[in-house]
Amino acid sequence: MNKEMKNLAEWSIKTAKAAGAEECRVNIDSERFVQISYHQKKPESIREASKKELSLQIFANKRYAGQRTSDLRKDALKTFITNAVVTTKLLAEDPFRTLPDPKYYKGRANINLEIFDKEYEKLTPEGRHEIVKTIENSVLQRGGKKIITVTATEYDNRYESVVMTSNGFFGYNEATIYFAGARVTAQGVGDRRPNGYNFVASVSQEGLPLPENIGQVAAERTLDLIGGKKIKTETLPIIIENRNVRRVLGGLIAGMSGQRIQQRQSFLIGKKNTKIASDKLTIIDDPLIQGGLGSRLYDRDGFAAKKRSIIDKGVLKDFYVDWYYSRKLGWEPTTGNPSNLVIPPGKRSVKEIMKDLGRGILVTGFIGGNSNSTTGDASIGIIGKLFEKGIPVQTVVEMNIADNHLKFWQRLSEVANDPWIYSSWRTPSLVFTDVVVSGV
Repeated sequence: MNKEMKNLAEWSIKTAKAAGAEECRVNIDSERFVQISYHQKKPESIREASKKELSLQIFANKRYAGQRTSDLRKDALKTFITNAVVTTKLLAEDPFRTLPDPKYYKGRANINLEIFDKEYEKLTPEGRHEIVKTIENSVLQRGGKKIITVTATEYDNRYESVVMTSNGFFGYNEATIYFAGARVTAQGVGDRRPNGYNFVASVSQEGLPLPENIGQVAAERTLDLIGGKKIKTETLPIIIENRNVRRVLGGLIAGMSGQRIQQRQSFLIGKKNTKIASDKLTIIDDPLIQGGLGSRLYDRDGFAAKKRSIIDKGVLKDFYVDWYYSRKLGWEPTTGNPSNLVIPPGKRSVKEIMKDLGRGILVTGFIGGNSNSTTGDASIGIIGKLFEKGIPVQTVVEMNIADNHLKFWQRLSEVANDPWIYSSWRTPSLVFTDVVVSGV
């Protein structure tokens, strides 16, 4: 617990109340990050920064404003807070803007989420450089003369925050995150230059793969793209690789936003407790996973974090509704945004599934794309491997999938056993049948 940050938050709330705020919320965030990138075996960028910032939300006379400052001297803060209250009172009324009912603060889990790495301070500048150099060298060793360029990166962050409201909420959080990987360009056929990558993240350094493994996978994924070409437009099964599921799942989750629902911009309006996907799709939002990249004890409103079933065997069970939009909708609030999204894994590996499918495409990457949250229509370019009888026979590139989320997710036929653990969205590979893949 950082007593200095807590005391400053208490003082800021008292100062805001004295200046005429009816209610207020104070966030004080302290952050330090380091980022190192190497390109062509030389440091390309080295960044290190620390910041401490106070964010203030003021509620006064049915009006609301949010402001922030990095000048935390009390004399400067007093002027900042006083001016913030005065400015807020000049804004248009918004009767829906209030602090949450304190009853939603109750029931917070009393557990250690294990999202802070106690070994963080042991990571030295030399150690960081060694990680990046090892990743780059591993790419070059695996790819040989076919590799044109490599950009390897290591990023780490230590974060600490205090949140306090004038109606009784107090929260403290301390977390770390590590991020490492490489972007790679290879010599393809003719003048083609396929680009590949491999990036992973974890709350602890121990949770990452070895740097040499990160680089090797980056090289292999890039080499796999060599010789890629389109095939004729065809209806066939596809398998979306675990790490890439988020790209298509994000369009479905976007429709669950309370803001979009209230603004009539969601294709899921009126769909709660109805079947919107196949029986194979279950999605759980679990903020209490120990070591999870999205783990939290409370959300942005201060609501006690709870495990929720978002979709259960294809049936939509819940939306993401924060306090503000719950008031505008007249609904019970849930939480405003996802934490750890989990699709429970199946029993079979991707290789086993491919053998049974016969002919299909394993989607290993996406290019561009868009998803309309109002209609549910989506279109996205794909990269992957065409397989026959379970054996990859050709790399495919520059092909396209276009569908509507309410139809596409009904085609989900199987969930693999390989959840991607290097993200807050823990998604296994997903199998879809009868998908039109547009090519030549």
